[in-house]
Amino acid sequence: MLSLLADLKDVWIGFNLFNYVSFRTVGAIVTAFLLSLAMGPAMIRWLKSLQGAGQPIRTDGPETHFKKAGTPTMGGLLILISVTLSTILWAHPANPFVWLALLVMVGFGLLGFGDDYLKLTKRNTDGLSGRKKLVGQLVISLVATYGFVHFLPTDIATSIAIPFFKHYFIPFGAFFFVWAAFVMIGASNAVNLTDGLDGLAIVPIAIAAACFGLIAYLVGRVDYSEYLQIAYVPGTAELSILCGALVGGAMGFLWFNAPPAMIFMGDTGSLSMGGVLAAIAIMVKHELVLAIVGGIFVMETVSVIIQVASFKLRGKRVFLMAPIHHHFEKKGWSESTVVIRFWIIAVVLALIGLSTLKLR
Repeated sequence: MLSLLADLKDVWIGFNLFNYVSFRTVGAIVTAFLLSLAMGPAMIRWLKSLQGAGQPIRTDGPETHFKKAGTPTMGGLLILISVTLSTILWAHPANPFVWLALLVMVGFGLLGFGDDYLKLTKRNTDGLSGRKKLVGQLVISLVATYGFVHFLPTDIATSIAIPFFKHYFIPFGAFFFVWAAFVMIGASNAVNLTDGLDGLAIVPIAIAAACFGLIAYLVGRVDYSEYLQIAYVPGTAELSILCGALVGGAMGFLWFNAPPAMIFMGDTGSLSMGGVLAAIAIMVKHELVLAIVGGIFVMETVSVIIQVASFKLRGKRVFLMAPIHHHFEKKGWSESTVVIRFWIIAVVLALIGLSTLKLR
């Protein structure tokens, strides 16, 4: 919305700054961060009064988690509100890609909110049934994908870009809808599985958002995309602003989620954050790079799949507990050790993912 001030540059040259995506991205980062800090204490008090005993703790989880009983959940609302308001404030209101990304983020966030609410009211860890959650995610994903295909360049709209190759695309045709839905739902649930320790999920989310903010900016610039020999998608540079808001909102949330956490993200945050990162990756034609940058989320998901498959087929568990961050806790690692080492891995994977922009 503030981008419209650029039209007043003839009145004052300083308004020309609002023409620049880079300037507005910094503005979105700062705005979302400050909004999170400002709203955090009041939201924590409100959620405590609303939830009473807080999020139910898994009885089969690590013993150290029992002391977290009473910590309020649904803290993802803090991220959702700060990111949405910041994005609307700083992004150009006529950009369809921004609105499609917000559709996925808010839609998945509402599903997560419903799941969190049921967990609290029923006082168990089940929440919304898996089938209902999946149907909701599928509907939102398909609606958003229809928008992606409509606004993306026709020649690459339903194609998948392959990293490390110059302008190499695999056409998916109508199957692209299935692929896009799989990516969004998969990423959403992968982040959800990762969100099991204080601060564990939010920092990799911020790292992935920063990476895709850069990618969106480069993909949306004809000069940079031509130099790097990556797909040029007009209009996607505005997604950098949403990514910047994600970084700011995530850092503001981490202020309250850092060990010992004063608030949990809940499905409200994890489902929405994973979904919107996937939506952005699809629109900038770098969804396979998301699997690298978000490798922590992939690793957590794969550990659950391996654990379940091994137990059903062999009657034996591969890990002491899944997702894998609990395995390391069971081996005696402290929670802070697991979290910080996973953050380090996330940084390394992000650098590898960004290297695909040049290594072609």
